[in-house]
Amino acid sequence: MAQQQGVDGTLYIVSAPSGAGKTSLLKVLLENADGIGLSVSHTTRAMRSGEQNGVHYHFVDENTFKQMITQGDFLEHARVFDHYYGTSQAAVMAQLASGQDIILEIDWQGARQIRKRFDDAVGIFILPPSKTALRERLTGRGQDDEAIIARRMRDAETEMSHYDEFDYVVVNDNFDTAVADLQAIISSQRLGIERQRVQLKDLLADLLE
Repeated sequence: MAQQQGVDGTLYIVSAPSGAGKTSLLKVLLENADGIGLSVSHTTRAMRSGEQNGVHYHFVDENTFKQMITQGDFLEHARVFDHYYGTSQAAVMAQLASGQDIILEIDWQGARQIRKRFDDAVGIFILPPSKTALRERLTGRGQDDEAIIARRMRDAETEMSHYDEFDYVVVNDNFDTAVADLQAIISSQRLGIERQRVQLKDLLADLLE
């Protein structure tokens, strides 16, 4: 059954191929927006330099993750690049119920799972300006060898083929423009009639009495 959010917060799904700049864009967006947060996913991959448990991800071993699947703890989960990723159901539902907007930074597989449960979730797909730029960004990380980069490029093409399953598409060519585009999407959703009817209840009552 699809979850009707009503007066609760809005659930956003943001997906992109690796190297499109999704994480950097969302970091700036969240620093400049009120009433919206990023869901912290669980993952079985190793913690990278500079990451913090509970901030960037909840890092767990594979046995723990599989136990959480069995217990029905995840809204969605998927295996990506040989590791598992999942979104906590309890955390997301609590945040939405409090009226906070939530962003799920997940891939197209997870997005499909979320859509089955939240028919009014808002999907945003971020694209690179070109395949050349995408490869340069992946190479520029300096963390992976050529074989891994080639594999990520193939996976990126698969990921990008699902762009039309989302409501909005943002091209990350100029970074500031892409951030502004994301901010515009959030603003437009908040100005929708259903949300405004609740937010402006007292004003509307005064104006229309």
